[in-house]
Amino acid sequence: MNSSRRKFLGVTGLAAGALPFLASSGDAVAAAAAGPAATTFLKGKPQMKLGTVTYLLAADWDIATILKNCTAAQFEGVELRTTHKHGVEVSLAAPQRAEVRKRFADSPVALMGLGSAFDYHTPDAARLRRDIDATKEYIVLAHDVGATGVKVRPNGLPKEVPVEKTLEQIGRSLRELGEFGANHAIQIRLEVHGAGTSLLPHIKTIMDVANHPGVGVCWNSNDSDLAGDGFEHNFNLVKDRIFSVHLRDLFLENYPFRRLFERLNETGFKGFCLAEIPGSTDPVRVMKYFRSTWLAYQGLL
Repeated sequence: MNSSRRKFLGVTGLAAGALPFLASSGDAVAAAAAGPAATTFLKGKPQMKLGTVTYLLAADWDIATILKNCTAAQFEGVELRTTHKHGVEVSLAAPQRAEVRKRFADSPVALMGLGSAFDYHTPDAARLRRDIDATKEYIVLAHDVGATGVKVRPNGLPKEVPVEKTLEQIGRSLRELGEFGANHAIQIRLEVHGAGTSLLPHIKTIMDVANHPGVGVCWNSNDSDLAGDGFEHNFNLVKDRIFSVHLRDLFLENYPFRRLFERLNETGFKGFCLAEIPGSTDPVRVMKYFRSTWLAYQGLL
């Protein structure tokens, strides 16, 4: 080995060895001088968590299977979609609700929410009232089983009603539910969903009408997130109101997942990113791949 190569290795080895000290001392100037890797190291670990919804992947799993598979794949939480095999529904009696709460509390998997199919866009006043009242029952269930929120959704824009009127109706419904949810320590998470209603400018209008701190957005990773003025503009419309995130398959190259995670981290998002992906005959293996990709996109692997 010639002298110039020994000198190069010695200098780079010294810089690498100094990184832990620089990070712990908080000396950002010295870290920047040491190179790009040091400054990346000092950004801090993202605080968001990974989980799954039971829609598709876990639709046929009971609670025992959910806890076993999520633990094996290091998924930290779950959103239980209504009508699935887990059976966590408003029909449960008080002792059964307490048992569900205990099973999650005794596990490493958080019951981060319940996923409903309630929506509030209908022009039928009687149906709208039924959906709002049914959601309130679901909010009580969420509280009783130890969840922290309920996912709801818009599901379209009736053609016979002006768009702004429908958006206002959805927003007012959510405000009522936000007030009810606050009395039970339950968030209302509006999924970015439905033909027309999934456009982020419309979601922002709904949020502005709702105007309640307990009502937020469930980002849904839709192709419509890229519509209009594009991803950055659309994300910024609701960035301070995102309570949870649904993720499709991370191998989809037409969606800016890496940028999504960067932006979430920039906003200080500490909630759950939830896999909403198709089922598999080898689900834990798929979940492990999903987690690795999720970590890699954030520069954590």
